[in-house]
Amino acid sequence: MSEENKEIKIPTPWRIVRYYVYAVATLVFLAVPWIVIDGHHLFLLSFDKMKLHLAFIQFDMQELYLMPFLLMLMFLGIFGMTVMGGRVFCGWVCPQTVFRVIYRDLIETKLLGMRKRIKNKQQEPDMSKPENKVKQVIAILLWTVLAFVASANFLWFFVPPEDFFAYLADFDNHWVLFGTLITTTAFLVYDIIFLKENFCVYVCPYSRIQSVLYDEHTVMALYDTHRGGDIYDKEHHKLFTKQKELQAFEPSAECTTCESCVTVCPTHIDIRKGLQLECINCLECVDACTTVMGKLGKKSLVTWSSDYEITNQKGKTKYFRPKILAYMGLLVGISIILGMMGSTKEHMLLNINKETRLYSTQLLPDGKVAVDNAYEFLLQNTQSESMEYYFEVIPPKEMEGKIFILRPDKAFTAVPGMKKKKIVVLRTTEILANDPRKDTVIPIVIRAYAIGHEDKIVVYRNSTFIFPKEDILKTAN
Repeated sequence: MSEENKEIKIPTPWRIVRYYVYAVATLVFLAVPWIVIDGHHLFLLSFDKMKLHLAFIQFDMQELYLMPFLLMLMFLGIFGMTVMGGRVFCGWVCPQTVFRVIYRDLIETKLLGMRKRIKNKQQEPDMSKPENKVKQVIAILLWTVLAFVASANFLWFFVPPEDFFAYLADFDNHWVLFGTLITTTAFLVYDIIFLKENFCVYVCPYSRIQSVLYDEHTVMALYDTHRGGDIYDKEHHKLFTKQKELQAFEPSAECTTCESCVTVCPTHIDIRKGLQLECINCLECVDACTTVMGKLGKKSLVTWSSDYEITNQKGKTKYFRPKILAYMGLLVGISIILGMMGSTKEHMLLNINKETRLYSTQLLPDGKVAVDNAYEFLLQNTQSESMEYYFEVIPPKEMEGKIFILRPDKAFTAVPGMKKKKIVVLRTTEILANDPRKDTVIPIVIRAYAIGHEDKIVVYRNSTFIFPKEDILKTAN
């Protein structure tokens, strides 16, 4: 064998690397719902208990100002991945792709032998054989079990495992959960076994969005026409089916027309045709061409690169270009904002509404006039255990000690997750103002706290105390 045709070492296939990524992603998604510290989950969006758990911090639904930031992180992350690596999310992370690999490559090919080899994804199992019909039933049953687990795992992000199984046992009161589980499982069975990659091609909207995100530096699976030759014309009509025909037209063309890159494609496209919406960047075609060309001592004609480098041959791909840096900046900025907002979470919720009557006056036995302001306090205990709460009024410095809480006169208990309504009356027996024309609005601060946890479970709310004008006080006398 000549030096230039010497077989070169073939690197680890991208397919194997993807399998490792799939395994890690699966373990992460299975584990996250079970990670709990002090009753708080790593991530949980509970519609049942109206709670959001994020990084072991529990937020009430009234604190869902964090959700838009989480959604922005998710979408900007996916869009940023697309600008840099095309539909890399589809090929490397998307559950649809992972599930199809499990069913087609693991169950149908490796376990049951219905398909001859993983590298041939175009040839469907021969269902005229009786043994394949039996194997198909077994494959469907195996995937149904896995689909049930996947559906349960999905629901654990909304109904925690500690409640999930108890709810399933109580069907009469939780039939919606049971129905959702069955419906999701049925959809996964239909999607993975019957709809297949048609979901990626015709249903998923992501393939339509990606075209507006690409630029000439976007990395994707590309066929090098400069080396391999043009197999299709500009209208995507196939020109050659045999290597001799191709080389008669382009003597330097290196493509062997073996079509290994076509046979292995899960979405049934020919990468030599150019950029296509159906391509999910799984890089199976790169592996196939690398193997074939490697045996000929040449580099792959299908590579994971950009139009800038392969098609236009302008130079090296620029990964850290302004658009990518902008996405990175936005992601970092939103993450910082999310962290800052999450760190300032209040450990109890308190809304204060003043009653419609501004104040009331009362002549006391000692001759003083008491001025009362009534408020409706709506408090919610966001902790995982019952707590005792009480309040403190903080008036302006010159009025310290002159406004006090008349009732409630002692602490009260609030159970987790339940709203507690309390009528709070503030009183003063001092002359706080002498305005003959109008009532005086005095700014105050209400400090609410949990007994025994004053340093942590405490909130401050601004409010007002209305002191009557002079003639109202005289009338009370």
